[in-house]
Amino acid sequence: MTGQDSPLLVSIAVLGGTGKEGSGLAMRWALQGYKVIIGSRDGERARQHASEMNERLGSEYVVGMQNAEAAAAADLVVLSVPYAAHADTLRSVAAEVQGKVLIDLTVPMQPPKVRTVHLPAGGAAALEARELLGEGVRIVSAFQNVSSEKMAQPDSRVDCDVLVTGDDDDAKADALKLVEAAGMRGIDAGPLANAVAAESLTPVLLYINKKYGVKGAGIRITGL
Repeated sequence: MTGQDSPLLVSIAVLGGTGKEGSGLAMRWALQGYKVIIGSRDGERARQHASEMNERLGSEYVVGMQNAEAAAAADLVVLSVPYAAHADTLRSVAAEVQGKVLIDLTVPMQPPKVRTVHLPAGGAAALEARELLGEGVRIVSAFQNVSSEKMAQPDSRVDCDVLVTGDDDDAKADALKLVEAAGMRGIDAGPLANAVAAESLTPVLLYINKKYGVKGAGIRITGL
């Protein structure tokens, strides 16, 4: 995928696409003309969820596959799973994602303390993904600070910025393009090491949601 690619020529596998955030992004990209594959550990569950999404969208926009099949079939892979499933999911698709861009949405939260920042052993989920997958996969971290509540209506614009971090400029450009296609403003926030800060903002936003009685607190970068 490059900045010149037509959406119709790009296929995106959303692993964990049966969850709220993955589903919201999948529908938004599908409506923009991307070929979207919903991935799940259970292929039948993925196919059922894809069918439900297509019914909601009014056409055959997405397909469902088991995670490894979805990753193999896609040009670009998006990982949207709970942190508890992060390492196992990456190991299960390690061969299929080599040579590709992988956008990691994972936040290393430890229930029930989801409103308290937790730094994993690797510093950030995205850094752990790089360690697990090796240099053959271009890891980008993005979308951690966008509430699924804001993406529930796939044709609406989201009043929130998305911090995008990564060590490969072309991979970040791909991610920034997908942020825009999903109805948000992307911000290049530097190298993958900065994913530590972006991931850590999510528990802070969850605390703000509870404290002020809201559901979708997000971030805006001012002065640009």
